[in-house]
Amino acid sequence: MKDSYAIALLPGDGIGPEVTQAAAAILADAAARHGLALAFTPCEAGAGTYRRTGEAISAETVRTVGEADAILLGAMGLPAVRYPDGTEIAPQIDLREHFGLFASLRPCRLFPGVPSRVRTERVDMLIVRELTEGLFAGRHDPAEPSDERASDRLTITRATSEKLFDLTFAQARLRRRQGRPGHVTLLDKANVLRSNAFLRRLFDEAAARHPDIATDRLYIDAGAMMLVTDPERFDVVVTENIFGDIASEIAAGVVGGLGVAPSGDVSESRGLFQPSHGTAPDIAGRGIANPVAAILSAAMLLDWLGQQHGDARCDAAAAAIRAATGAVLAAGPRTRDIGGTAGTEEVTGAIRAALAAPALAA
Repeated sequence: MKDSYAIALLPGDGIGPEVTQAAAAILADAAARHGLALAFTPCEAGAGTYRRTGEAISAETVRTVGEADAILLGAMGLPAVRYPDGTEIAPQIDLREHFGLFASLRPCRLFPGVPSRVRTERVDMLIVRELTEGLFAGRHDPAEPSDERASDRLTITRATSEKLFDLTFAQARLRRRQGRPGHVTLLDKANVLRSNAFLRRLFDEAAARHPDIATDRLYIDAGAMMLVTDPERFDVVVTENIFGDIASEIAAGVVGGLGVAPSGDVSESRGLFQPSHGTAPDIAGRGIANPVAAILSAAMLLDWLGQQHGDARCDAAAAAIRAATGAVLAAGPRTRDIGGTAGTEEVTGAIRAALAAPALAA
């Protein structure tokens, strides 16, 4: 345990500052109620920073982030602000690469009160997405300008895959202790892609190292369909970078959309937590953004600190945030993206009030 935890805040662009402010307020409330000291340091990065300074993230910000115990990020990037090669500003990807954040943890849970377009009663899964390889491996490869062809490199390595799968099985074991099935499903395209056949072989080796965890293997096309038609079958899903990016968005859609979908990008020793949604510039500044995904990401941040430092106070504060958020989602108020009429401040205030309720304080 530590006396105080340093939290770097990266609000970013669009609705990022609005939802980050909400999540930081909830974090501060939960920490105070559970005897935790959090020191917040706001940092600049993103498309707005690039437009103003010519760099998306400064060396000073990277240094501050590196010194923090955990990072809370809002959302970054704006469609109209791009690098000369046409790609969007995405310093969150730069941070993944710089700090070796090789896995994205994306829990997708259907909360009571949140409408779903899928006929299902109970969805509670975790998508584990590899972050640094797959089709992102060649992100910085030199490319000859051509009007005739373009290609991207897909690379899978043993070193990263073994870390990814060991983390995945550890998450399954943790979920089983919490009353969930503790089952891992691999999604791949091993029938066509040599890289994915290699990935499946590495998964089989990992499964042999963790014989207490049941496993399954599905091709990504069939698995994507089942995420919609039979989401209750999944507990922990692991896959490569691009498949994971798509699968986690599908799963988020099943449980009500990106407004209720948190995520954490982690390595063995570092964690960055952010809502799965983007910057939504069309609603930025209007006070109607859904803060729930950011708030649940803050709960994940506390979970991670608790695991890293053996601090039960963090675990209790995270559980309290989830309980308060679940209570408000069930009874309202809710934002309009999930069937309500409330704004960001009203929902945040309701969650803060629920967090302070005697039942949760106990």
